[in-house]
Amino acid sequence: MSHNISAMSNTTPSIETSASEIAAITPAHKRALSYSTTIETLFNQVMNTGMPADRIIGQYFREHKKHGSKDRRVIRESLFGLFRWWGWLSQLETSHKHSTWFQKLSACAMLEQHPWHDVTGAWNDFADWPQTRADQTTLDNQATLKDKLAAYIALSAIESCQITQLLPQWFWQLCPVDSTEQYALVNAMTTRPPIWARAQTLSTAKLITSLKQAGVEAKTSGYFADAISLGHKSINLNEIEVYKQGHLEIQDLASQVIGQICQPNNHEKWWDACSGAGGKSLQLHSLMSQQSTEFSGNITASDIRHKPLEELRKRAKRAGFEHISVAPWKGEALPVDANAFDGVLVDAPCSCTGTWRRNPDMRWLDDASAITDKPMLQLAILRRSAAAVKSGGKLVYATCSLSPSENEQIVKDFLSATSEFELEPVIHPFTGQQFDMLTIWPQQADSDGMFVAKMRRK
Repeated sequence: MSHNISAMSNTTPSIETSASEIAAITPAHKRALSYSTTIETLFNQVMNTGMPADRIIGQYFREHKKHGSKDRRVIRESLFGLFRWWGWLSQLETSHKHSTWFQKLSACAMLEQHPWHDVTGAWNDFADWPQTRADQTTLDNQATLKDKLAAYIALSAIESCQITQLLPQWFWQLCPVDSTEQYALVNAMTTRPPIWARAQTLSTAKLITSLKQAGVEAKTSGYFADAISLGHKSINLNEIEVYKQGHLEIQDLASQVIGQICQPNNHEKWWDACSGAGGKSLQLHSLMSQQSTEFSGNITASDIRHKPLEELRKRAKRAGFEHISVAPWKGEALPVDANAFDGVLVDAPCSCTGTWRRNPDMRWLDDASAITDKPMLQLAILRRSAAAVKSGGKLVYATCSLSPSENEQIVKDFLSATSEFELEPVIHPFTGQQFDMLTIWPQQADSDGMFVAKMRRK
């Protein structure tokens, strides 16, 4: 199927038409106008408040129960599509504010290849594209990012558009990417990754069978035995029995790399020093419980926020995991005993640039300070947490950032100030190559981006 933009016909009213004329237009045009108003309101709310789009749209849907599943899909996917392509769309300008907005919606729908043609057709009409430009914009389902760039330039007449503009300039300055990988990275950033999950207390095969029976497009990852792709469609987890029973946890594939690198043994004591809601604590427990010998180890989870730790308690209870306890950070004092752990995981607070595929709004809400403000804190947390590692124990440092200043540089600065730890090489799970420190790029396995380094106390 191809996506084609038509110029506005003479019989279709423009956005400035009177109320009586609007009353006479088609139901599709009325729906398109209503969607447009809602999407614009939400978009402006995100940009003006700096709050994450996910939170704003979630709050909106809770307050507006009238929207059916198609309404929610049109609004959500259009809103996130605008952020994915904003590096190009923000350059559109016309003499009429309303026409400009409809051109952005129309161009976004073309680039995203949205399937609701009644709505996108109406947006095309209101956009009032010149006929000669609109005729050059057909895209089929096999369209590449280069095809989309060519179609967008033909439609917008903005010849200066470049693929790298889809990520902010400060990103390229602070997250250097080899020129041979830039296209692949941006290509990944303009698409949504699948929902990734992890088998927890049932076999992967049984889970996939159960998920398919529930209508979920589940399949194995090809990388980890317990990793499962749930496809791209939205899923109401509260309707999935295996999730409610704790047999399944949602965790991105790149995030799952961290637990695999930790390689926990089920007799070991592990400390998850920046646990958040405990996704990696649960993964460590799951990996330990899969081993054939008796489970005698444990995991302690810490965070400065109490709410995520409460969420971890609920998740651990749901899964029946009894070897996880919590120890909140209270000030700078270590919340656990020093020299007591076989393994310490420091999943440090970071800029989250590796999660931009799922959160495209953050590309435009954040600025360079999202990266430059973090290293001092990251190094302090790593140094403090390292005190809990016993002799011969493992220290794993991780972020979901793509910036060397938050990643390799932190590890180098840490190691340069101590002779007690040394790097352990790690194997890239998606390429099989060995590295001193590992960056998972979003384009490598259809996932988020991640960084991990593994050290051992001498």
